[in-house]
Amino acid sequence: MQTIAERLKSAHARIENATASAHRPPNSVKLLAVSKTKPVSDIRQAYDAGQRLFGENYVQEGVEKINELKELEGVEWHLIGPLQSNKTRVVAEHFDWVQSVDREKIARRLHDQRPDDLPPLNVCIQVNIDDEASKSGIPASELPALVESVSQMDRLVLRGLMAIPRADATTEQQHQTLSQLQELFSQYHTKLTNFDTLSVGMSGDAEAAIENGSTMVRIGSAIFGARE
Repeated sequence: MQTIAERLKSAHARIENATASAHRPPNSVKLLAVSKTKPVSDIRQAYDAGQRLFGENYVQEGVEKINELKELEGVEWHLIGPLQSNKTRVVAEHFDWVQSVDREKIARRLHDQRPDDLPPLNVCIQVNIDDEASKSGIPASELPALVESVSQMDRLVLRGLMAIPRADATTEQQHQTLSQLQELFSQYHTKLTNFDTLSVGMSGDAEAAIENGSTMVRIGSAIFGARE
């Protein structure tokens, strides 16, 4: 049975191979280790193996882990799950990134509740790229207005876009979705300072996402094992 360190090494090798195959610069794709439902002991193992970026889906679980692992230096905590307005304060006080901003109200609350002694909160706008009723995120048509709004908030730094493409897509549908995302990202990447992150791709579609411009892939089970 592989250790977390060995699985991390394999995940990095996948990313490096996909990056090279796409003729992109080395180190242009980051690995976000998705640690939801996993114990802090697993996160410590990943940290000891060199991992620094961790993604959590659930606010309370994430905050508990952040508090328990305060002594770990250089860790970046990303909230990647849906965020309700009644939980924005605790998120603004603890996380380094929120990748799931999908409406102006959430962005405004995160901005207003970010403590003055912390650096601005990094955020990504979640796009519901396939218009799935079961998924969070805004339609692509509403993206310009939200980009404009978030860009004016000085306690937030708009870093890019996040998406969760449909899982049952054909190869052609997958390529079409990822190409559309890359095009949306490129529109703002050239216009906005710090707009450098396209967070798309998971264990099952990381290579396709990297081929289509992803700068951050979110991998969980391939590192930490299947969830309970």
